[in-house]
Amino acid sequence: MDSRINQDLSLHQRRRPPTTDELRGIPWLDQLQPAERERAVASLLVGDAQPGDYVCRVGRPVTYWFGVVEGLLKMSSDDAQGQTMTYAGLPPGGWFGEGTTIKREPYRYNIQALRKSIVAGLPIDTFHWLLDHSIGFNRFVMNQLNERLGQFIAAREIDRLNNPDVRVARSLASLFNPVLYPGVGEVLRITQQELAYLVGLSRQRVNEALAALEAQGAIRIEYGGLRVLDLAALRSSIFQFKGS
Repeated sequence: MDSRINQDLSLHQRRRPPTTDELRGIPWLDQLQPAERERAVASLLVGDAQPGDYVCRVGRPVTYWFGVVEGLLKMSSDDAQGQTMTYAGLPPGGWFGEGTTIKREPYRYNIQALRKSIVAGLPIDTFHWLLDHSIGFNRFVMNQLNERLGQFIAAREIDRLNNPDVRVARSLASLFNPVLYPGVGEVLRITQQELAYLVGLSRQRVNEALAALEAQGAIRIEYGGLRVLDLAALRSSIFQFKGS
């Protein structure tokens, strides 16, 4: 099939089995016993998302538990006035929607690709089978839920400050979360424009905030991305901005 026809297909229609390298980018597989892993791998599918593709939409029924193998997604919703509120960026290694998948509820948020991305999906029935049979999988999901709760509480608290520097620092600190996004490591491949989309600021304003964080020694701006030099300093910079 030629690439133009393939791009005309929906993300769901572009599903395929994961490659060996893509399976290595799924962190929870290592928590499973051999028989559990075999069942999970047999069920997993991946899709090649194009920029702007929706992985999940508000109101749609849940069919998969999703994760990012490569690329960058954003989680958002629209309020009653039609304005978009972004909850989080989702870099490599990030899996999301555990609560929705556990309760089999319709999605209350949109997940959209900001760039070409590889998205993995575990069918909901396999997800529940693993919950029923795998201690390692349960621990992973519990850690995800706990970490995500803390992330959203912090995000709501800081968003109330309406401080652009704080918003940039908070977004970066959350993207470098080693529990939620183990695939990021020390270097996050992200453009200033992509970060501006996540934070809801202009690219120029994001650039100013990044320069301030670099001056603090928390990050280093590199070609095509950002390197975290001191994650603790990056997190504490939020409170330095908060008091400024």
